[in-house]
Amino acid sequence: MTGHEDMESAVGAMKAGAVDYLVKPVRLEEVSALVERVLKEQALNRAAPALRDEGDPRPAPGPDAIVGRDPRMIELYKLIGTLSRNRATVLIRGETGTGKERIARAIHAHSAHTEEPFIAVNCTALTESLLESELFGHVKGAFTGATSGRRGYFELAGSGTIFLDEIGDTSPEFQAKLLRVLQERTFYPVGGERPHTTDARVVAATHQPLEALVEEGSFREDLYFRLQVVELTVPPLRERMGDLHLLVEALLARIRSQTNTTVDRVDQEAMALLHRYDWPGNVRELENALTRGALMARGRTLSADHLRLGVDRLDVDGAASAIQRMGEPDLPEQAPGFPPDDLSLDRAIAVHVQAVLQRTDGNKSEASRVLGISRSRLQRYVDRFGLDVPA
Repeated sequence: MTGHEDMESAVGAMKAGAVDYLVKPVRLEEVSALVERVLKEQALNRAAPALRDEGDPRPAPGPDAIVGRDPRMIELYKLIGTLSRNRATVLIRGETGTGKERIARAIHAHSAHTEEPFIAVNCTALTESLLESELFGHVKGAFTGATSGRRGYFELAGSGTIFLDEIGDTSPEFQAKLLRVLQERTFYPVGGERPHTTDARVVAATHQPLEALVEEGSFREDLYFRLQVVELTVPPLRERMGDLHLLVEALLARIRSQTNTTVDRVDQEAMALLHRYDWPGNVRELENALTRGALMARGRTLSADHLRLGVDRLDVDGAASAIQRMGEPDLPEQAPGFPPDDLSLDRAIAVHVQAVLQRTDGNKSEASRVLGISRSRLQRYVDRFGLDVPA
């Protein structure tokens, strides 16, 4: 507690490990709520089970490890091992955020050329002309501003790996040039007249349905077959939720190393929320959620209040289980601010949350528990939809 309200003292206090920073005059209710929160977090730190049992003989996953015991992940591990013995072109398929680049890095790391460069290129982040210049290089005077020649990634990679992410979004013109590289192992720098050779291995990835793109003519069929020498499919997180505990452990280890935080355990309520969520953004979204939570947490334990999943939408599984626990609530026919014929998800959320608030007599803690969401998210729904909270 301090009479100073400048940024330097507040930042200094939090950097030194303060749980909070109160500026005089301080209301007793504010102090009481803060002490209650600190005691609750201390109790959670004592009660929350560690993510890894002390007697577990298996080594803890490293910050960069690919983890999972799902049968499909085991098959991926086998393929990575097989690919380490050859230089075959690889196509990795999977939804956004499933970890396709991490798989590509594992293929490179286990190959005989692991000392050579691994170069990742996001094909959607560059214009077609810039993508060609980055991959194939250019000669002096090839275009305005090309005051000197420059080697491209295919030359710089040596015998390493070129990872082409989102290959399905490239133009037919670029696809033709990439096909020549795969077929002949040669390429022409932009503006160049003499071919260069490359020994780099190509690993491509996409979330696009390439077969459909081939059928509609936006992706070359001959390139598709060239890329598909070996195909790997990374399963979405929602289809391997048995790996969630392992992923949380590995991701928190990575987060601790990158953010200087201390969270190494997750309480039961938070873990239940993580299990109920469907993870449209897959492992990347999980890592982002855990990073936000770890930065918000003051101790070693991540609780439900530290999580903010998705885009403020109702957890359908949580709603269904809530109805089963309470009995069918008397859903109001109307929600504030919505016309009767509105079938939007927002109206459905507003109606259901209002019903739960009525059944719990306005007890927000109980309503949050029934809905399977944090109290802060419940308050956002109340504010956003102008819901009535019974006194």
